[in-house]
Amino acid sequence: MVVCPICNRGVKASEINDHIDSGCQAFLLDETKDPASSSPPNGTHTNNPQSQPPSSTQKKRSASTFFQTPAAKRQALTTAWATTPSQTNGSGAVKAGVKRTYDEGPGHNSSPAGAEAGAGANAAAADNQDAPAAPPAEEPRPRDGGNGSLEGMPLTKRSKNARTAPLAERMRPDTLDDVFGQDLVGPNGVLRSLIESDRLPSMILWGGSGTGKTTIARCIARRVGSRFIELNATSTGVAECKKLFVEAANELALTGRRTIIFCDEIHRFSKAQQDVFLKPVEAGTITLIGATTENPSFRVQAPLLSRCRTFTLQPLTEQDIQRILVRALQQETEAEGVPVSPLIDQELIQYLSAFADGDARTALNLLELALSLTNRPPSSSPSEPPLTKEAIKAALTKTLVYDRAGDQHYDTISAFHKSVRGSDADAALYYLARMLQSGEDPLFIARRMVVIASEDVGLADSSLLPLATATYTATQQIGMPEARIPLAHCAVALCLAPKSTRAYRGLNNALAALQEPGVASLPVPVHLRNAPTRLMRDLGYGKEYKYPPNYLNGRVRQDYLPEQLLGRRFLEDRDLGLEIDPDVEMAEAEADAK
Repeated sequence: MVVCPICNRGVKASEINDHIDSGCQAFLLDETKDPASSSPPNGTHTNNPQSQPPSSTQKKRSASTFFQTPAAKRQALTTAWATTPSQTNGSGAVKAGVKRTYDEGPGHNSSPAGAEAGAGANAAAADNQDAPAAPPAEEPRPRDGGNGSLEGMPLTKRSKNARTAPLAERMRPDTLDDVFGQDLVGPNGVLRSLIESDRLPSMILWGGSGTGKTTIARCIARRVGSRFIELNATSTGVAECKKLFVEAANELALTGRRTIIFCDEIHRFSKAQQDVFLKPVEAGTITLIGATTENPSFRVQAPLLSRCRTFTLQPLTEQDIQRILVRALQQETEAEGVPVSPLIDQELIQYLSAFADGDARTALNLLELALSLTNRPPSSSPSEPPLTKEAIKAALTKTLVYDRAGDQHYDTISAFHKSVRGSDADAALYYLARMLQSGEDPLFIARRMVVIASEDVGLADSSLLPLATATYTATQQIGMPEARIPLAHCAVALCLAPKSTRAYRGLNNALAALQEPGVASLPVPVHLRNAPTRLMRDLGYGKEYKYPPNYLNGRVRQDYLPEQLLGRRFLEDRDLGLEIDPDVEMAEAEADAK
């Protein structure tokens, strides 16, 4: 005996298929009698077809029919789902041959009659314990614009998804008017005017993290009403891009609607992968909006860069970030219905704004952390101290913004070099500490100081070059963190040393002369040429050369430059330039006046 999975009653294992086909009405085992008594005795005939033994056709049915819905059950479901006037007659019976339309989906009740019919079917199904109940009404499927937005979603589902997203994602502006700190999309901005005049070009948005690149792209898509596709270069391949281009071309041909493709981190594509955008951008099949934190001149290939406009986004000021945080607090208070803790006041907002370094996403993440700390239920332990503003500040940690392979790498070392050249030891130590704290290679810094020792200090103090090379060796031998000490020693010594660019400028003057026509190929004077062979000596190579050590004080009268360059001076007499900074004159005049 086996238990029927539908009616949970006992049935012989060999008759389970026939029992299910009968609508769970026949072939049941009476548990009070012998199982064989459920079948009629031999020689007894009955008019009930369900009590007759199964035919040979029924016994040979395939196993796949086990998973089909029984005929009786299909009839019950059809009766229960026929709830529209077009499918039922006045008595609630199902009309034959009527196909339900797409709009008359499950749960569609377009009239009171349909509702009554559905209620009657459900009531009938409830009276019959063996018949399945009618399925609940389904909510209409949301129809969005294909851009992943929450438009058209049920309110409960939308609010649930919105609350689970990070605060920085929930606070993204929906319009360009709510974007702070970027004059490009302001009332008089260049990009704003292009959008409003419906002349949106393909573009590259270049800016640091949290400056609003993704937000501006989404606002542009909402403003112009184009089809919007968002992808990331870290997870998208060339094949997928080509498929999107074909869809964009079909959309433009059929409906005339343009497609905007927003490619975040576009610099992650290799130069060969970036070639895939050239044809659709040039043909106008798509409007490309690329976002990058790297310098497009180095990370985006020239052909694609020439087809796009480059817009630079500035880091947000502390005032802009404060406005963003205040707006986020107001919206969170309205959504949660809970007042903000008094610990999160204007002073803490200013602290977070300064801590964010122009990154709105970082500021909002820090604010979300502060809200989580202040919204915790109070501890029941009397030994735990109460939460204070200083404790909140201590919990907010952030890694220094520095990219060893990007612009920060070159910008910071450039600032360090210029600070040493300007003899500003305080600035040089600041940039040195910033690079070391951010994980910069200390040998890279030491190599730069070897260059500074010759380029900027030069002939004014030749002992700095051995100091710089010794610093490089020490850094290589001992490593961090101890290597920071000789690095600081050398940096300060270079700052305090007198400066002379005489040798460096002399080399540059000689290199500039080589750019003149014919100068680079001038013949070397015969008396200066080497004569390793007899033939060369017979030709007079080196014959008239005067060896200065053989003469008194090494003084000889002899020309060394080619004849065409005789009298040309490359090494200047001065160590530094002759220009006068007007700001220095003004400062000195003010000091004398006091």
